[in-house]
Amino acid sequence: MKTIETISGMSTFSKTAKKEGKSIGLVPTMGALHEGHLSLVRAAKKENDIVVMSVFVNPIQFGPSEDLDKYPRDFKRDGEMARAAGVDAVFHPSASQMYPEGFSTYVNVEGLTDTLCGASRPGHFRGVTTVVMKLFAIVKPDAAYFGQKDAQQAIVVKKMAEDLNLDIDVRILPVVREKDGLAMSSRNAYLSTDERKDSAVLYQALRKAEDLMRQGETDPAKVVKAMEGMIKAKQNARIDYIAVVDPKNLRDAKTVSGDALVALAVFIGKTRLIDNVIVTIGS
Repeated sequence: MKTIETISGMSTFSKTAKKEGKSIGLVPTMGALHEGHLSLVRAAKKENDIVVMSVFVNPIQFGPSEDLDKYPRDFKRDGEMARAAGVDAVFHPSASQMYPEGFSTYVNVEGLTDTLCGASRPGHFRGVTTVVMKLFAIVKPDAAYFGQKDAQQAIVVKKMAEDLNLDIDVRILPVVREKDGLAMSSRNAYLSTDERKDSAVLYQALRKAEDLMRQGETDPAKVVKAMEGMIKAKQNARIDYIAVVDPKNLRDAKTVSGDALVALAVFIGKTRLIDNVIVTIGS
C-alpha cells in the first residue's frame, strides 16, 4: 500500500493507473476508521481495479464551536486498517496542501443544504462539497463510495456530481451498525458508558417510526412525536432535529407515502450523532 501526502503525487499515481487501463474507486474519509468505512472499501475492491482511500480531517466543514481540534486522529492505526482491508493507496494530504494561502474557490449545492444538518451547521455542506470536488479532481475516480448514515451528505454529493456533469458513479452503501443498532461513527468514541447506553435509543426511535408508518400512520407529525417521546425519556439526550422528508428534495413530507427518509440528529451528552432510515410504503 502506498501512502501519498502530496496532490502532485496523488495525481501522478492516478494518471499512471489510468494509462494502464485500470479503474479507480475512491473512499473518502476523515480517518478514525471503523467497520462502516471498511464496508465501503470492500465494495470498492469488488467493483474497481484500484482502491484509493483519502484520510483528511477537512477543516472547512467544521463550524467555529465544533470539534475540529478534538476530532480523533490516529493515522498509524488508520493506515494499518486500510492496508489490511486491501486499500492500494492512502491519500493523506495536509490542510496546507488542500487549501494553500489564497484559496478562495468553494462549491455550494443550493436548496438541499439549507435543511436538516445544513440548518444546524451553516457552511458545513459547502465545506463537504468543496473537499469532495477537490478529491474528485485530484484522484480522478471512476466511482466514489459513501455511507447512507450521512444521508444528506450522500444526496448532496450525488446532486453535485449530476449538476457538474462529473463522470463519476457516486455509490451509497447501507448503514453499518453496532449490535444494539447504533450507527457506527467516529464520534461514538466520545460517549461515556452511560451515554453509550442511552445512544441505543436513536435506532429504537427510527425503528418505531418505521413500524408506525408500515402500520398505516400517514401523519409525519405523529411519527415525529412518538420518536421525540422515546428520545426525551433518556437523561443524556437532547434533540437537534427529527424529520420525515422526501429523499429526493429533503423537504418535509406532508403525508407518508412512497419513499420517506426519517432522519434525526441528537446530542447524547455533548456528542452530536446522526442517523436515518428510508421507509418505502406501498408499491
